Amino acid sequence: MKKFAKVLAVVMAVALVLSMAACNNKQEEKTYNVGILQLVQHEALDAATKGFRDALTQKLGDKVKFDEQNAQGDANTCTTIANGFVSSKVDLIMANATPALVACATATADIPVLGTSITEYGAALNLENFDGTVGTNVSGTSDLAPLDKQAEMIKEFFPEAKKVGLIYCTAEANSIYQVNTIKTHLEELGYEAKLYPFSDSNDLAAVTTNATKEVDVIYVPTDNTVASNAGIVDNICAPAKIPVFAGEEGACKGCGLATLSIDYYDLGYATGIMAYKVLTGESKISEMPIEYAPDFTNKYVPERFKAFNLEAPEGYVAIS
Repeated sequence: MKKFAKVLAVVMAVALVLSMAACNNKQEEKTYNVGILQLVQHEALDAATKGFRDALTQKLGDKVKFDEQNAQGDANTCTTIANGFVSSKVDLIMANATPALVACATATADIPVLGTSITEYGAALNLENFDGTVGTNVSGTSDLAPLDKQAEMIKEFFPEAKKVGLIYCTAEANSIYQVNTIKTHLEELGYEAKLYPFSDSNDLAAVTTNATKEVDVIYVPTDNTVASNAGIVDNICAPAKIPVFAGEEGACKGCGLATLSIDYYDLGYATGIMAYKVLTGESKISEMPIEYAPDFTNKYVPERFKAFNLEAPEGYVAIS
């Protein structure tokens, strides 16, 4: 009887080891399907998406497959794509820009959703008393730069200006948050700050033209509609000799003089590392706080500085 018990114990131990090995092999063989929803194509969002993909690919190699889709700036298309990801039962969704995040957060309460290029998650998701952790299936990274420092940048170069126009798209909750915040900082510096909202790209030219007739300086936040149509702003402001300051590098390159900006590739890369931790079970998304860019860089566009007879202070990096 004892001999039988020993044999049985050995058999059970071997079975357990084989079972664990099978589970490990199954885990190793798993391929993760990740949906990427990018609101619109422009330099900042493109860089964030690339950083995200690079991070996950470096971590998982060919064990991760991407379904990357672009909504071409349309919120309704964001909803359609998000619902498609849910129907496909992807393992995780990366939402690049605020309307993309809102669509994905609305579409699913189960699939992990990581945002990137989101300025303020409380404003984006209409959360009261937001403390830095969403607490649901949503987390991600923020591209919020110090808005008080951006206001000070305007003061540094145009201390004699009186009026600053703030151009932004009302369809983007984070743009509203930014202009309301920087408006306060500008007023503290002695400027009169005037809001110039527009509803979509069709209104941008008319709103910008109106602003150039009424203000001395224009500021555009990290607004995706402005960034993807920066040429419109530049074609109006440059001939009118109205300087433009931008909330991020991509928009600044298209129409601005200077910016205090983050590196969007690095931001997307950090989001990819968060995704790896969620997919592999290392972290629970409901417990992951929003991550913020650690570094900011003063950048400027040399040809526009020359047009306004300005010289870049030490520490400013040229945007080519």
